[in-house]
Formats: sequence, structure tokens, C-alpha cells
Amino acid sequence: MRAIVEAIAAGELAAEAALVVSNNRSAPALDYAEGQGLRALRIATQADPEAADRRLCEALVADGVEWVILSGYLRQLGPITLGRYRNRVFNIHPGPLPDFGGHGMYGRAVHEAVAAAGVDSAVTIHLVDEVYDRGPVLAARTVPAIAGESAEALEARVTALEPEVFVETLQAIIRGEISLPD
Repeated sequence: MRAIVEAIAAGELAAEAALVVSNNRSAPALDYAEGQGLRALRIATQADPEAADRRLCEALVADGVEWVILSGYLRQLGPITLGRYRNRVFNIHPGPLPDFGGHGMYGRAVHEAVAAAGVDSAVTIHLVDEVYDRGPVLAARTVPAIAGESAEALEARVTALEPEVFVETLQAIIRGEISLPD
């Protein structure tokens, strides 16, 4: 998220950051957003997911959001938000999809599975739909396997590439080099 906000501020990404949302009240992203003059909103999702979905969609619409960028948001979006923003919700995944995605496959779990399989990893940008990590892949950058590499070392290599890949993918979408489904 920081890389995207910084790219916008530097004039490298022709977009506007409007709203940062987290379900975690102590998420550093909320403090960062406020420090950048962005609206930051915490929406609890556990007690009433349907109300949270409605509140999220209403906040996005009220702030004029056209694209939803998920970057560390670990809750599945609800049908109201997904319906309103169909094919306009982007996520970053720290591994090759669909083989290393799905419920529970985030963070270290992805890197452990990829390292154990001994295959190349990837930084993957995809559209979000109703099923975890099954939306169309828009871009992926391969992170070559290194024999005997630990999950921690793989994670560090993948994490280092994520900001660059996300910003480059958004730039390509804006330039029309990557087409979004209608």
C-alpha cells in the first residue's frame, strides 16, 4: 500500500488514493494513511460480516473509489462489494496461482508450500472474485527456485519484489497494456 501511495505522490502512477480500510484497529496502514492525509477507516468484520460488507461498499462509493486495491487485507470481500466492484478489485499474492492459493494460503504458509515443492515462486497480481485466489491473473513475476532455500529466505525475496510488481501492474492497466474484463 505504501508503495502505491508513494508512486501516486511522486507522479509515477496516474491515480488518486482515496481511502484506506482495515479490519484491524492496530494496522500500521491506518496510521500511515492518516499521516499522508488519507481517510482511514476500520471496519470490524467478525461479528457481522454482512453489515461490514455493506459498510465497506458504502464507504468506497461515498469516497468515489473506482478500483479497490487489496494489500494485506486478509478478509474475504462480501457479495455487495464484489458485485459493485466486479473486475475492479485487485489483490497481490506471494506465490504462483492457482497452485499455491486458496483459503489459508497467505504469508509464510505460501512460501513454505512453494519451498517444499521446490518450484519457482511468483509475485502475482490478480482480480478478486468470490473464491480466494481464483480470479484472473493480470500479471506475475517469477521468483526462481533456489535449491535448499528456506521458506524465510524465499519470503524475503518475494516480499522485496511485491511493491514494484504491484505499481508496475497498475501502471500497465492505466496505460491500457493490460485489459480488464467488463
